[in-house]
Amino acid sequence: MEVTAGVGGQEAMLFTSEIFDMYQRYAAYKQWKFEVLEYFPSEIGGLRHAVASIAGLEAYKYMKFEGGVHRVQRVPKTEKQGRIHTSTMTVAILPQPTEMKLQINPKDLRIETKRASGAGGQHVNTTDSAVRIVHIPTGIVSECQQERSQIRNKEKAMQMLSAKLYNAKLEEETKKRNSVRKIQVGTKGRSEKIRTYNFPQDRITDHRISRSVHHIESFMLGEEMLDEMIQTLREYADYESLMEIISESEKENRS
Repeated sequence: MEVTAGVGGQEAMLFTSEIFDMYQRYAAYKQWKFEVLEYFPSEIGGLRHAVASIAGLEAYKYMKFEGGVHRVQRVPKTEKQGRIHTSTMTVAILPQPTEMKLQINPKDLRIETKRASGAGGQHVNTTDSAVRIVHIPTGIVSECQQERSQIRNKEKAMQMLSAKLYNAKLEEETKKRNSVRKIQVGTKGRSEKIRTYNFPQDRITDHRISRSVHHIESFMLGEEMLDEMIQTLREYADYESLMEIISESEKENRS
C-alpha cells in the first residue's frame, strides 16, 4: 500500500497521516501484519508519502477497493477564517507477487547505497544503510531506509520493486480487457475520486456505489464501519462481474 498527499498542502498531509493510521488500525482489526517500508512525515505532523506492506488472510481482496483518490472537506487546523477547504490524498494498492509469478533478472538491477536522511536518531547518516534499486529495463525505482541494517533495507526495497513490476504487468493485462466497471482496481483507480470525507456534515460518501454513512470518527477508527463499506464494495464488484459474464454469454448466444 502506498499513500501520497495530493492537493491541499499541509492539510492534505495531515489527512494522509490520518488515513494511513486508519489502515494500520484496520490491519490490526483484521489481524493482518502491517509493516511500514517508507515514511516521509511533514513539518506539522502530517505525512507526505508512505509505503506499507500488509499481509494476511484475503488482505488484497479487501484492500484493493481502497485504491484511488480520497477527498476531505473540513476547516483545517491552520485556517484562521474558519473556511472549509477541500484536500486530497491518493491510495495505491499493489498486490505482492509470489516468487513463481515474477522472475527478476539480477543483471537488470542497479543497486545503490547511500546514507539515510531525515529524522531517525543517532544512527541516521552514520552508515550507508539506505538502499535504492533501479530496474534498468523499465526505469522503475524503489528505495528503503527504515531499517538500520543495509541487508534488511535491501530485502524491503526488493519486495517493493517486485510489487511495482508485478503491478505494471497486471495493469497492462487489465488495459487489454478494457473493462467498463464502476469499481476499478488498478490504473483508473489512482486518478478516480472514490470517497469524500465531509467533516462539517459528519458524512462519508463512496462515489462508486453512491453510499453515504455518518460518524466520521467511528469510520476512521478502521473497524466495523470501514469493514462494512469494503464488504458492500466487494458485493457490488461481484455483482458487476456476474453481470459482465451474463452479457458476454448473451452476446455469444446471439452470434
